[in-house]
Amino acid sequence: MAEQDNTNTNNGTSERIDFIRQIVIEDNKTGKWNHRVHTRFPPEPNGYLHIGHAKSICLNFGIAAEFGGKCNLRFDDTNPTKEEQEYVDSIIYDVKWLGW
Repeated sequence: MAEQDNTNTNNGTSERIDFIRQIVIEDNKTGKWNHRVHTRFPPEPNGYLHIGHAKSICLNFGIAAEFGGKCNLRFDDTNPTKEEQEYVDSIIYDVKWLGW
């Protein structure tokens, strides 16, 4: 398997680029998706968020912001008997608290 160069040499600096940003950069170079970046964070409102959710929020909203795109906060409703408005409100609050 060939080693891929994941460094960005813009502005004369060299920095490592993670595989997700590398995919977005390559897609933008080829015009895939009309140069649009659109991500989503789809929590299920059946409990409070945890650290893993925070990582996903920062990744999805961050990638969208970095590349001039959009990120949708989209609530999954696959288990309506466990969902409560309290969790919806808490998730919205937490996303805003994280800066998005």
